[in-house]
Amino acid sequence: MPGVSFFEWLTTSPWANAMNGPEWAFPVVQSLHFMGFALSIGTIAIVDLRLLGIAMRRQTAGELATDLNRWTWIGIAVMLITGPLMFSADAVRYHYNPSFQFKMISLTVALLFHVTLHRRAVRSGTSPLLAKLAGGTSLALWIAVVAGGRMIAFV
Repeated sequence: MPGVSFFEWLTTSPWANAMNGPEWAFPVVQSLHFMGFALSIGTIAIVDLRLLGIAMRRQTAGELATDLNRWTWIGIAVMLITGPLMFSADAVRYHYNPSFQFKMISLTVALLFHVTLHRRAVRSGTSPLLAKLAGGTSLALWIAVVAGGRMIAFV
């Protein structure tokens, strides 16, 4: 299988060696990954809760999204840098882990939703029903990403 050979190569790559070398490397990168998640998902959740009409009612969803956009993308960038580093540490095992696969599918759908439909929902003039649907869907997708990531160690 050509894909497996790539994952086997990745497990012996310089990135994997750096992750598997010092005993502190993986936990440090994992902590940065969690911080990136907290930053990105936290800022997205604030906008989602506004779309649902639950919180931050003094500002429109569009204003909140604009104010938090930079922090959201910094968090996503940290996640997208640290995630592959952690994956390289044991790429073959992660590749076959059903929780990891679920997380990757959920992450892909959540990111696509965020840059398309979610972005449209925060604009003014969106019907309240569509805004609530977008906020609820976004929250559910990001919860699925976190749940999938959390379960990786247990499967």
